[in-house]
Amino acid sequence: MTNPLFYAKIILFGEYGMIEDSQGLVVPYSFYKGTLKFSDLSSEFELTSNRHLQKYSDFLMTLNLSDDFTLDIESFKKDIANGLFFDSNIPQGYGVGSSGALVAAIFEKYSVSKLNPENISKDNLKKLKAVFGEMESYFHGKSSGMDPLICYMNLPILIENKENLDRVSIPDGEEGKGAIFLIDSGMTGETGPMIQIFFEKMKTEGFRKTLKEEFIRYNNACIESFLKKDMNPFFRNLKKLSHWAYEHFRPMIPESIFNIWKKGLDSNAYYLKLCGSGGGGYILGFTKDYEKAEKMLEGFQKEVIYRF
Repeated sequence: MTNPLFYAKIILFGEYGMIEDSQGLVVPYSFYKGTLKFSDLSSEFELTSNRHLQKYSDFLMTLNLSDDFTLDIESFKKDIANGLFFDSNIPQGYGVGSSGALVAAIFEKYSVSKLNPENISKDNLKKLKAVFGEMESYFHGKSSGMDPLICYMNLPILIENKENLDRVSIPDGEEGKGAIFLIDSGMTGETGPMIQIFFEKMKTEGFRKTLKEEFIRYNNACIESFLKKDMNPFFRNLKKLSHWAYEHFRPMIPESIFNIWKKGLDSNAYYLKLCGSGGGGYILGFTKDYEKAEKMLEGFQKEVIYRF
């Protein structure tokens, strides 16, 4: 029997803000995916993955998960000894949830009580997010559990605040001139150091104030208008959000992206924002006219993820 595929995820809105109780909107991205497989570990990739799983299984042994979410670590270890590896094309350090997909795949296969993602109650969603946070902390030091939850549910999730989240439907994409797209910054980013920078910034009162009064307001307004497909207020708030990030998230914006970020703000042809923690990996772009934006962003590798 083949194991299920787990897709990458993209935080459309809420990066960093979710730490401070802003809303978040996270969607699965099926272009990248991963699944658990067995092999004779003859390739370097498979062998490396298998060794990582060995170390990870030792970490999972140390966790004290609640009874509802117990993992069968013995079976996991036995499978690792028999050549289990994680076959994934999700790029690491790109902000699209490579560790989240792995955590989701392991939970799905080795959780003792089986859950059906389609009818998990809102309360259990919250508990599951906490469990995933503990499981993913191995990779980032601290994790909200959001990435694995999205990968596990394979549905768009609206984070209402720190306590509440729910499934949500995003407007159907259609072949229009507008697009949401990814830009490859050409370098990988590490989540841990970026989050460290954010917490350092949070120590200053001025930054805390502008995050709460401006960033969170623009972020939540973008989510609300996007879900209603109300594109004029959406782009109005998106410009403010992009400008705010340009001013306050400079260390998180890869150098290769800096000039084109400003170019988008100055021309209003497109707006950029971080995809995850930044520092490298992908950057998100939004435009009303993709053809025009594409010409202006010549030389950068781009992937369209949604049309409108």
